[in-house]
This record gives sequence, structure tokens and C-alpha cells, in this order.
Amino acid sequence: MASIRNDWTQEEVKEIYNTPLMELIYRAATVHREFHETGEVQVCTLLSIKTGGCSEDCAYCPQSARYNTGVDSQKMMPKDMILAAAERAKDAGSTRFCMGAAWRSARQNKDFDQVLDLVSDIADMGLEVCATLGMLTDDQAKKLKEAGLYAYNHNLDSSEDFYKKIITTRTYDDRLDTIKKVQENEISVCSGGIIGMGETHEDRMGLLHTLCTLDIHPESVPVNALIAVPGTPMEDQPKVPSWDMARMIATARILMPASMVRLSAGRVRMNFEEQALCFMAGANSIFTGEKLLTTDNNELDEDMHMFELFGLKPREAYKNAKEEHIPAAVAK
Repeated sequence: MASIRNDWTQEEVKEIYNTPLMELIYRAATVHREFHETGEVQVCTLLSIKTGGCSEDCAYCPQSARYNTGVDSQKMMPKDMILAAAERAKDAGSTRFCMGAAWRSARQNKDFDQVLDLVSDIADMGLEVCATLGMLTDDQAKKLKEAGLYAYNHNLDSSEDFYKKIITTRTYDDRLDTIKKVQENEISVCSGGIIGMGETHEDRMGLLHTLCTLDIHPESVPVNALIAVPGTPMEDQPKVPSWDMARMIATARILMPASMVRLSAGRVRMNFEEQALCFMAGANSIFTGEKLLTTDNNELDEDMHMFELFGLKPREAYKNAKEEHIPAAVAK
């Protein structure tokens, strides 16, 4: 029987990660079946509610104001357009709706107040509401929780050592501090990383070790493959092999058995066979819809065909959630 641990050593992570791939996937699939219903996948939709113009210098990001990527700075989307997008996502089968804003940190103005209203309204629809707004203060995290926010995304991106090579405008500790504030306010954390940025396998292991030794494992762990966007410093990075994605997913599944492991960015460049390998390795969450913030994503019809072909079914909203994590409007 697998168990939930927060005391994994670097050597243990290395041993798991370097297991021969077929054996690793078998082990991960066994752990998956102990903690999750086979064939059940969380279907999420991600919407960029405030696009471009970010002051950060993340080397992979097309929304940085420092790079010429063709992504212009835009004002926050009107509230009615965001709510309509959430309704469409629900009608299409999504059970989690995530709102992303290209901010270094959450604003202290009417835009943040509007986000709070949106969180409340979308929770009323019965959707799990997630947001990714940059760094948070404790007061902001508290207000998001009170509004009904279910999850907060704040990726660590890579290992602490490699992080310094791709981002200079904030520190690794800044990211860990935001995760701590989110968890202290009883909001579930969504945190993972990106592979294919030029990092080593040791960096990938370092990211997983940091995540699996947090006091509370992230509720969701997105595994992203870099989408190399022209105009960013990483525009010439090659496509990540699908077996590298499977290895990361399988290792994450073993280290964090109860977490949702999300096959995220880069899925648009994977065929059904490659995605099947990742589901076998323990992935049980995806983003669906035409866009992931500003980059292309898989078409809904294509995903529904894949679900039918593989015998997958969407996971219901708030499954196994503790009562205190369920917004009042949903708990009634």
C-alpha cells in the first residue's frame, strides 16, 4: 500500500525518477488505483481574464512586457464575458474554472474586487473556482477564501537552482511564501512546473522533491511541456518527448498519491497514443478548450472523442472535498 508522505529524501526521488519507464508507469498506475477511481479525469477550463503587459521577465512567457511576442497588454475582461465563458465551460463538461491574470501580484484595486465578485458568482454555478493572480498578501488570500475560491494556482516552474536562470524579478522563496499563505487560508493549492526549458533531469527531480516535501501536498500538480513562443528567450527550445512527460507524471503520482496530476500545456502537440501513455502513468486532470491563456489548446470535440475512445469520464465538482472547503452556495 502506498502512503502519503512529506519526508521524501532527494535520493528516494532520484531512485523513483530513474526507474525504467515501463516499470515506473506500472508502479504509478498501481498507486493511482489505490487513491483514485480508474478512468476518471478532472476537466478544467483556463481563461485569461487580464492578458499581457506583465512586468516579470519569466523567460518562457509570451505575456511578459519585456518580449515582442505579439501579445498586447489588455484591460481586464468585462464581467459578463467572463461569466458567459464560465457557463460555456460548464455546459461543455468542465467542473473547474480557472481565471488567470498577468499580474506580478494581485492588485489592490477595483480589479481585485471584481475578481472576488466573479469567484462568488462562478461558485454559485457549482463549478470549482480557481485563480492565478500572482503573489498574494494574507489579506487577499483570506478575501478570496471568503468569496468561495476553491483552488489557487502558483507554479514553482522548476528547481530552485534553475529558477534563478529563467526568472530574476522574483525569488523562489516568494513563490513558496504565496503557497504558504494560500494553504494557511484553507484554499487548496495547484502547483507544478514546466519541462523543456533547458533544465537537467536533476532540476526536474528537484522540483518534484520540493513539491512532495511541502507540509501539505498540492491538491493539483500541473505538468507542463514548454510551448516555445517566438519572441521569448526560449523560442528555439525543442519539443519535449512524450516519454519525458510520462516520467514526470508517473514520479509525481508516486510521490503525491492523493493529488490530481494534470497533463497541462503541451498536450496540444501530443497524439492520442502519447496522451494515453500519460493517463496510464497517473495523469487524471486536463485543461480543455481552445486556449491556455494565450497558447493553443486541444479542441473540445477532439477531447470528447478521446474520452469515448479511452473510456474516460469527467470527475464531478468538489469530489471528496471537505465541508469547510465548499462555498456556502454549493453546500446548500
